[in-house]
Amino acid sequence: QVPNDPVQRRVRELVTLSKQLQRVHPNVLAKVLKQGTVYQNEEIVVINKPYGLPVHVKNCIADVLPILAKMLDNMKAEPLHLCHRLDKETTGVMVLARSKEVAEKIRLLFKTRQVEKIYWAVSLWDPDPAEGIVEIPILEKEVQSHQSHYKMTLAPNYRLSPKDGKEVKIRKNRNAESAVTRYRLLARASACSLLELQPITGVKHQLRVHLAFGLGCPILGDHKYSHWSKLAPQKLPEITLKRLKLKQSKARHIPLHLHAYRLSLPLGKQLDLVCKPPLFFQKTLRKLELDL
Repeated sequence: QVPNDPVQRRVRELVTLSKQLQRVHPNVLAKVLKQGTVYQNEEIVVINKPYGLPVHVKNCIADVLPILAKMLDNMKAEPLHLCHRLDKETTGVMVLARSKEVAEKIRLLFKTRQVEKIYWAVSLWDPDPAEGIVEIPILEKEVQSHQSHYKMTLAPNYRLSPKDGKEVKIRKNRNAESAVTRYRLLARASACSLLELQPITGVKHQLRVHLAFGLGCPILGDHKYSHWSKLAPQKLPEITLKRLKLKQSKARHIPLHLHAYRLSLPLGKQLDLVCKPPLFFQKTLRKLELDL
């Protein structure tokens, strides 16, 4: 039954979106990934990773790599190999290798920062300045609240002196990893922005943490990093809710709007791999009037 109310219809759509790929048969999942293939040659297969699908854990991409290899080539094909990771809620360019050797080679390229990664994100508010670099180390911390949980957070090397407001260098936290993100504003409207992001380092949840805690512009649908001290749905500005045709009480159903848009891979020749954002992302851009 399709609800008549457009708000309920949209909520139904969003709820289904995050559940649809987690209960399907491995063959169906492999078929979905095959349809999302954007490039292949004798060394690699590149897919557009769907939303809500884990790379590891139960019913995930890793599980169906042998089936996908057979579907793409033939029954004797070797299973494909993972070369890098994307979070469960992140969509976009994902590279799979046809052999162990190629997978090792690509992992090394990622490790030595020879792969250029470009992401698109819809964020709340707009960053000031509109373009720049966030260079603040990140570490994992336990949040003490009525529901104790762990989050990545900033561990700056500087603080402001209470006396004169000047920057004072502080001792680096041993557990913090250095994290660097380039960002650029592409469009703004409806109290939101479309940002182009380039992670120079690869720390867990780096883009989400740098945007939310570094720039004060959490990613739309990032319910984990929109608050520090609690686990609660993201609070959206009135204008955003109005454009998205949603009530605040339904904001928890909004998916994370973070998409791995482009990957430049120096594999023999320079491969420029691009994936269009998923439909829900494109719909949001239209609704918020974020015109590129």
